[in-house]
Amino acid sequence: MSSPQSKKLLPSTSMLAAFDAAARTSSFTAAANELALTQGAISRQVNALEEQLALKLFHRNKQTISLTESGKVYAKEVNLALSHIRSATLNLITNPDGGVLNIAILPMFGSRWLMPRLADFLVKNPQITINTVSKLSRFDFAHEDVHCAIHFGKADWSQANCTFLMAEESVAVCSPTLLDKVKQQDCTADNKLGFITSLTKQPLLHISTRPDAWQQWFASQGVTTNAQQGMHFEQFSIAANAAVAGLGIALLPKFLIENELQRAELVEVCCTPLKTENAYYLVTPFDKLDYAPVQAFKAWLGQVLNRKE
Repeated sequence: MSSPQSKKLLPSTSMLAAFDAAARTSSFTAAANELALTQGAISRQVNALEEQLALKLFHRNKQTISLTESGKVYAKEVNLALSHIRSATLNLITNPDGGVLNIAILPMFGSRWLMPRLADFLVKNPQITINTVSKLSRFDFAHEDVHCAIHFGKADWSQANCTFLMAEESVAVCSPTLLDKVKQQDCTADNKLGFITSLTKQPLLHISTRPDAWQQWFASQGVTTNAQQGMHFEQFSIAANAAVAGLGIALLPKFLIENELQRAELVEVCCTPLKTENAYYLVTPFDKLDYAPVQAFKAWLGQVLNRKE
């Protein structure tokens, strides 16, 4: 039997739906139209919610309403909770025997590596519906409706399990035309160290998420330089396109530019790759580890990465 206190902490969905609609529209009338209720019904539901919480959620001024500071905080959480309920209900109705898998992915990894392979997962798991969200910043499982994420970095997440997927080896690449031009400009092309040193004078294409990559690459070749000249990009895909267009030399993960290398749109400037301590991981919150679609996706990734392609 629930206690009076627990009942107070669990308002009815009708109260929460009325509050959510009023908070989003800043109007009891608009909320009533959205929910097909009367303005009076919305007002009563919100009043009942405020009484149950013993908090004022709205400022009321004649015909207008606005959220209090407490109301703003509560509205954000209520909207997220109701969105989860709506999503779960829709998923159950449309796919009663399966489930939905919401994955947060890095843009380039998603478009270049995951998407070309994802059809295989869907064939093997037709009961699972996949939704993806693409982000460059670190994911926040507490406030985002995702079941797992592809992360590049270190396995340093709290409250989440990190499964190693693959390391990253970046190679220096440019268009064939630019490489020929670089070799013609420098008479030390046959001397590896001299040639690599000459690259410090060339336009270098930088990725914002790997700000020190070029400096690390040159250091691994025995060359000390700041290596800051050239254009900066937020996404690998744009940097790759810039390199194909001959705008400079890019340091890119090799597995993400396989197509460009096969078509000879890009060529390797130097055969020595940059290896870092960072890697790609599948990150799953502890409370989602037993979720069947997550387990299926994790098992499929393991099969794909162990397969020689």
